[in-house]
Amino acid sequence: MKRIFDLVLAGTVFIVLVFPLLLTALIVKLTSPGPILYWSDRVGKNNHLFCMPKFRSMKIGTAAVATHLLTDPHKALTPVGDFLRKSSLDELPQLWSIFKGDMSFVGPRPALFNQDDLIALRTEKGVEKLVPGLTGWAQVNGRDELPIPEKVALDVAYLLRQSFIFDLKVLWLTFVKVIKRDGVSH
Repeated sequence: MKRIFDLVLAGTVFIVLVFPLLLTALIVKLTSPGPILYWSDRVGKNNHLFCMPKFRSMKIGTAAVATHLLTDPHKALTPVGDFLRKSSLDELPQLWSIFKGDMSFVGPRPALFNQDDLIALRTEKGVEKLVPGLTGWAQVNGRDELPIPEKVALDVAYLLRQSFIFDLKVLWLTFVKVIKRDGVSH
């Protein structure tokens, strides 16, 4: 049922947001050199790697690490990068990953391929068995501000509580967080 829900919701969101998606792509292209999309190697279900698309918010040549590990993340942003991140518009191309089945709407956020500490702790706790999500319980309870052990504890809580109703709650809370721009870092 979760997969069917993901496909129906992804199709609906794509149809509703097709013009904002095209406009965002055009703005990214016109405001900085390089491709419109950034394809990030991410860790999926059972620790298998997949490529996840995002609208490019960082300048070409920026290191592929978690943003908080950059010396000066603000300098790495494109002219519209800060807006894309704060509005979460940079995440919209991940609908592709949902269509493909690499991601779900709700689940733990997919780790970067080089976030060894996060991957190891999730594997130890059994979280790697979940399909990663566009949003998750950790995102609505701290998002970018959470230390890794707290993030994984929330991922485990999701693993234990997952249900269709709980997913709807996470989606609603995500919508509220995005509208308020709550918990967003650069």
